[in-house]
Amino acid sequence: MIKKGTKLYSILTDTCPKCNMESMYVNPNPYNLRDTLKVKEKCSHCQTKYRLEPSFFFGSMYVSYGVGIAFAVAAFIISYFIFSSSLNTAFIAIIATLVVFMPFIMRISRTIWVNIFIHVDKNLVDKQVHQ
Repeated sequence: MIKKGTKLYSILTDTCPKCNMESMYVNPNPYNLRDTLKVKEKCSHCQTKYRLEPSFFFGSMYVSYGVGIAFAVAAFIISYFIFSSSLNTAFIAIIATLVVFMPFIMRISRTIWVNIFIHVDKNLVDKQVHQ
């Protein structure tokens, strides 16, 4: 179990990077395509602004590239080495994986990006745990 109050907890649960209390996103489901990238303006618990500057999340494209490559490599290894498929089938598996997981990849990339710049406030997290 991942401990609340860590960056990994915030990244995997899409919660506020400062207090880990609520989802950063308007809709917690990344597969609701209309709201996939709609980030709340600020956290209702600790008032942390998620957009530190205009166009802040453009930097998450770099993270998205790396996360997408990790998914593609995983799809290749699973299809080619574990299921012994042909290269053509492995290529199709990579494309299918990227298409299916694209909303998740975009969202987790934004969450990773914001967690690089905003740090956990242990005092806020400790208050919540002891309430």
